[in-house]
Amino acid sequence: MFNRLIENNIECVIYQPFAYSSVNYINILDIYSIIFILSTLWVGPFWFAMLLSPQKDKTKKLLDGPMFFLGPIIIWIIIMALNPQGMVDFVSSGSHPEGFLIGLAAGMSSKAGVTAMWTHMVAGDICVTRWIWQDSLNRKMNPWLYRVSIFFGVMLMPMGLVIYLIFRGKKVINKSLIHESDQ
Repeated sequence: MFNRLIENNIECVIYQPFAYSSVNYINILDIYSIIFILSTLWVGPFWFAMLLSPQKDKTKKLLDGPMFFLGPIIIWIIIMALNPQGMVDFVSSGSHPEGFLIGLAAGMSSKAGVTAMWTHMVAGDICVTRWIWQDSLNRKMNPWLYRVSIFFGVMLMPMGLVIYLIFRGKKVINKSLIHESDQ
């Protein structure tokens, strides 16, 4: 899209919106980029179901088995199979001469390392968010309270968990559930 042109010691940047063919865009997406995107997209349907249709039987059935977190875990295993040195680097990070954090940072400083870390985070986020969803339904909480927690459960998981734990102990009555059970 941007090309550098240097003439007579003057550098110019030229914008060419159609300078690249679609073949070059495919080259930009290497296997780790594709895996990164797949792990992110995997949790989307589960998250949207908890967020938009939390009380429906279809959502409960969808989240009943391990499928909601199995995708990112399988993707993580694929990453480790594609780059076994990454696992060796991770395991040996504790014996790095400059310390554990430096060794861990070195292990995550590759595409494989960042992608493995991301799939691990995505799996953790969706597991915690599922717990928030399930616990809030069992407690018959106000939908607005648990929807905010579910939203942040995937977007910023620690924040979603803190929000949920703050409101979890409160006796906020969900009037719509009371009316449904009276009828």
